[in-house]
Amino acid sequence: MADRALARRIAERFREVNGDHPMTAADDAYVTAQFVPLEDLCASLGRDSDAARRLMLERLLPLPGYLRSDGAEMVPRDLFGLTDAAGGSARLRAWFTAHWEDRARGEAEWEAYLSGQYVCLHEVTPAHIRRKDELTAEITAELAAAGTGTADGPGPSSAWRAALHARVDELDALEPAFTAYDRLRFGGPTSRDTCVDAPRALFPRVGPAARVHGPPGRQRTSDPAVTPPRTPPGARP
Repeated sequence: MADRALARRIAERFREVNGDHPMTAADDAYVTAQFVPLEDLCASLGRDSDAARRLMLERLLPLPGYLRSDGAEMVPRDLFGLTDAAGGSARLRAWFTAHWEDRARGEAEWEAYLSGQYVCLHEVTPAHIRRKDELTAEITAELAAAGTGTADGPGPSSAWRAALHARVDELDALEPAFTAYDRLRFGGPTSRDTCVDAPRALFPRVGPAARVHGPPGRQRTSDPAVTPPRTPPGARP
């Protein structure tokens, strides 16, 4: 049986980080498919769920990614993966931040990791975090250059489209679908909206690749096609 006081403190910390937004039935269904309740994960691994909650409150383990409508603390199935890779909770921070040459950047990424908001990746690792940042920056720059309309800019040639879609496809493989709740807590469109769905809608594939990959993904009509997502400090849409 979970310590109710600890669970309440986790819920309070979660809302401090994410705001207090409602979870719809569709949000709950998405989260249930993508994540697992903390209690269930710990039971399957032979771990103490209250010990995990204490680590979260001590800033040695990420907060839950979501709180389901029934109050379940929803976490990734590999919640303890980085802790194990680092050799324990006490070593995790140093191990994690060492993946960035810039110490300040490493500390900023550590803060983002602890927030539990790295729901933007199927597998949260320093390598995937760095690659996602690189891809979103490159795709955003490509879209902005294409939208300038300058004669010497990279036009939507077949080669340009192929290069763009290679980056988009790589990002697509790293990211889950997200849910409406994410757009509420992040205050706007997600990186999937702006860097996967929008470029596929704006610059559809041409030639044989179009038949292999199918029609372009959906684009939210409210999204500025070449505007990167608004990212609150520590948030990782």
